[in-house]
Parts: sequence; C-alpha cells; structure tokens
Amino acid sequence: MSEPDSASDETNERTLIRSGREFEQEYRLDASEAGEFLIALGEQLRDGDELTVTTDEWELPFAFGEPVELELDFEGVGDPELEIELALPGRTDEQAPDVE
Repeated sequence: MSEPDSASDETNERTLIRSGREFEQEYRLDASEAGEFLIALGEQLRDGDELTVTTDEWELPFAFGEPVELELDFEGVGDPELEIELALPGRTDEQAPDVE
C-alpha cells in the first residue's frame, strides 16, 4: 500500500475561507512564533495588496484595500498588557459610475 502524497493532500483537504463567511481562530504562542508570524504577514502587506494565511486545515486568502487601521491599546494598571490590533479593509474591484 503506497502512502498518499502529503503535499497534494494538504492542499486538497484545506477548507477555503471565503467572503460571506464568519471565521475566527485564536492562538496562544510564544513570542518568537508570534514574531515570525508578524514578519511574514508584514512582508505580504509590504509587497502587495493580497495576503494568504494558512494552516494544515484551512486557507484564508484576502485582497485588502487602504487605509489599514492600526490600533495600540496599553493597559498599565494591575497586570500591564499591550494589545496591537490591525484591521484591513477588503478591496473592492468596483469602479465609480460615469458622470455625464
């Protein structure tokens, strides 16, 4: 019995997250893993107007527009916490109507 090709199986079995669907996933990572994720995300943001986030189970392609919203929230009372939120608006391919 031959083993399946894991690369093609991975691609074929991923759930594609599309527009019109709600999706949320939360991770608890060590700082170096989070940093590597943010670097890869930042490179996609810098280099184009589309990004793709994937795991073995799902793939989320996203065409983003401008402006990108970046929010910093520091709570320094009690146990200090810094929250960094990035909101990317979806890009539309619509064009303005003509004025005659």
